[in-house]
Amino acid sequence: MDHGIVGLPSSLLWIFLLLFGFCLPTHAQQPGVAQVVEPGLQEPTPWHTFFNDKTHVYNFNVSWILKEPGAPDGSDISEDVFKEHGIKPVIGINGKWPLPVIEVTVGDRIVINLLNQLEDQSTSLHFHGIYLRNETHMDGPVHVSQCPIPPGARFTYNFTVTQPGIYWYHSHVHGQYPDGLRGPLIVHDPENPFQDKYNETQLLTVSDWYRQPMPELIDKFISKTNPSGAEPVPDLGLFNDDISALIKVKPSTTYRFDVINMGAFANVYLWFEGHNMTVIMIDGVYTQLVETSMIYVTPGQRYSFLITTKAGAKANFPFVASMDLNLFDKPSDSFYPNISGWLIYDDTKELPLAVDLSTFNPMDDFLSLAPLDDQPLLGDPDQVVQLDVMMDNLGDGANYAFFNNITYVPPKVPTLYTVMSSKDLATNPVVYGSHTHTIVLKKDDIVEIVLNNLDPGIHPFHLHGHNFQVVWRSEPDAGPFQDSNTTSSSFAPVPMRRDTVVVHPNGNLVLRFKADNPGVWLFHCHIEWHVQSGLVATFVEAPLEIQESLTIPADHLAVCKDLEIPTEGNAAGHTDDFLNLDGENAPPNRLPDGYTGPGIVALVFSCLTGLLGMITIAWYGFAEGANDGEAKNVRIEGQQDGPGDIELTDIRTDSTLVDEERVNELCRGGNQIKATGGGM
Repeated sequence: MDHGIVGLPSSLLWIFLLLFGFCLPTHAQQPGVAQVVEPGLQEPTPWHTFFNDKTHVYNFNVSWILKEPGAPDGSDISEDVFKEHGIKPVIGINGKWPLPVIEVTVGDRIVINLLNQLEDQSTSLHFHGIYLRNETHMDGPVHVSQCPIPPGARFTYNFTVTQPGIYWYHSHVHGQYPDGLRGPLIVHDPENPFQDKYNETQLLTVSDWYRQPMPELIDKFISKTNPSGAEPVPDLGLFNDDISALIKVKPSTTYRFDVINMGAFANVYLWFEGHNMTVIMIDGVYTQLVETSMIYVTPGQRYSFLITTKAGAKANFPFVASMDLNLFDKPSDSFYPNISGWLIYDDTKELPLAVDLSTFNPMDDFLSLAPLDDQPLLGDPDQVVQLDVMMDNLGDGANYAFFNNITYVPPKVPTLYTVMSSKDLATNPVVYGSHTHTIVLKKDDIVEIVLNNLDPGIHPFHLHGHNFQVVWRSEPDAGPFQDSNTTSSSFAPVPMRRDTVVVHPNGNLVLRFKADNPGVWLFHCHIEWHVQSGLVATFVEAPLEIQESLTIPADHLAVCKDLEIPTEGNAAGHTDDFLNLDGENAPPNRLPDGYTGPGIVALVFSCLTGLLGMITIAWYGFAEGANDGEAKNVRIEGQQDGPGDIELTDIRTDSTLVDEERVNELCRGGNQIKATGGGM
């Protein structure tokens, strides 16, 4: 019998869906007050209060929760059941999961008092898509704009929101957010240009979900046992952190849907059967109205669109987010890519199955969309940054991700704190280390990023602190931009703007933005596995202006002290000589020329075969005594004569060349401390 929730037959699952499915998040036009129960407390305490009309204060106690997606609120699942079925706990806030929706209005201030009660993990919060003008220290990536928040510590995020739109908040430490620490952040706009075009709003989050905890999956992913770098395939997908979604609708009504992909890996094709979507906003940027039947949404991206329901509908209609199978190396035979939901016109009617599609034809966001404000193409760039994406193996045998042959490793001093303590040397990228891939930008320069994807996979790239113009995007397999003979005359005259964009396999992108927001901002792939494997660069924007305008709060420095992380010095922690990088954190050494993924696989299996051969020799020797004084030739696998070349060598059993230590050395090959992308 199939079980959707542990211990519940599928028939009972449908009853739960019908009872609880309508209770999906919607967001009103003005923020309100909610109540939750903090861990260990018997009475409800407010997690959201107003200090005044423009300041929202949130008290977030972050802790582990025994809750599985699809289980209704208030359901008790014992720790023994979780362990028995191998289900991970989730990271909740104030004893609840899914997490609360943060709702504010443009110009409001958000204050989050965070207490880390995870006991075994540090944490942080990043506010995806929020510019944080002059408040870069509130951005959240650990080792970049702050130290990790250790168990038992408190930390306050305090910033003003200056832009409308649909955003989300999530942990930015060691791949943590796919274990549950992510939620929507809605910024209402009193001057919304489309306010009169819809009647109601509906929030719809989509995400993939893993049943194993992220630390376990990361250890397996960045490992010599996974030399090809195959990313873990999700176990299932979720709508609004549930296994399905039932959305009650009224006939002849226009709904604004706000969609956020909060996943770790899966891009999705999203469509509503029998209904078209009219896109009005992407990643917080209002767009010209464009009608489409399908969109493609990557982790980190957000879409707002209008759907007008049918006048005389007598049936319910499915909607589907289908995970892009091209991303997955090794999905299981039982893996089902579709996440299903229904628009409920009549709750007495059946829920029809969605039509299975063999091909997908989503709207092209580059060719089809333009900003509502008609902002033209920014002028010629003052600084061009070329980033070449590739994957490769390092000396520990694991697979890593690289920009320009640099895989990100976190510095010993958070990059922002190096800015604050390096005085005039803050404009010298050397002080930020060899492995943070830091590019220093001048205030108000026009910056052009030329991104060449030298990898056969799709990558969604996200920039902190800004959105950007997507001025060019090639088709798949177009190769590097510089080989395409494309000139600026081919660039879009009114490019779409967003903060997360897809580059096609073996294709290229050209992005432009104005460096008008002093801060330390990451540019990274938003596939969480690739963040962990190092596909990250750092923009240090107007560092001298940061020094003049910023003061690091005492509680931010206190968590560094708790973890004995220095808050002054260069990337290596030196304060006497900022150009001395001796002792900086570094990735494993490079493999010798000739080592490839398949070669490493061959080496591993050859090592195993060699050990088996040694056991066989020992057994044979004992079985035959001392070989009766006769020398015999045997074939030993595992002797290595050249890099990447494993050969069989004839060795006599009475030869001193049968060297067990040599075989073990080959198997250990480059067994160093591995880098995990900086634990961001």
